[in-house]
Amino acid sequence: MSLFYDLGVRWMLIACNHNNSLGGGCQDSDTGLTDFGRRIIDEMERVGMVLCCSHTGYTTALEAMEYSNNPVIFSHSNPRAVNDHERNIPGELIVACANTGGVINLNGVGVFLGENDISTSRFIKHVNYVADLVGPEYVGMGMDYLFDPNELTEYQAAHPEIFPPEKGYVDSMPVVPPEALYDIADALVQSGWNETQLRGFLGENNLRVAKRVWR
Repeated sequence: MSLFYDLGVRWMLIACNHNNSLGGGCQDSDTGLTDFGRRIIDEMERVGMVLCCSHTGYTTALEAMEYSNNPVIFSHSNPRAVNDHERNIPGELIVACANTGGVINLNGVGVFLGENDISTSRFIKHVNYVADLVGPEYVGMGMDYLFDPNELTEYQAAHPEIFPPEKGYVDSMPVVPPEALYDIADALVQSGWNETQLRGFLGENNLRVAKRVWR
């Protein structure tokens, strides 16, 4: 883990949709955090790496957050109450993440926002749901935007077991583009967010976690 940290890795997932030796994925039969997973979390804490539970199964994510001594993040996950997709997370995990002092970062992928709708209003609906549930200080951005969509398309085609088409993983999935940030910020202000809350959403909430965890 020290080698990865020295190479610049500052946060890491437990799993990516499927189970592995650390724990369960969100699109698999989640059996929970393993002993090896706990050892990895211990090592991440030692070197100063942030634990992320995006793509992770419900039980594994909950057990990881209960085990962690540091704030935990969801680097790119949306609320399942707004759009019922397996990659999205239920309210219990959102609350558990906030209770660690972490951040739930909303992604802008249309299939997770719902109906492939990447409008500002749809994105704000997800943001405000999480903010209303746990507070704006625990919400951030993790758009999951790729500047080279062909790279993702090729990877998906090579790994249909991780990205099954029937779950919405298709070519050219729409994603909220970076230039939408201005409209998103304006919309949050219009919905009642103050400057401190907006600055937190735009990066300072994640900076708080980084200052706490990074060495």
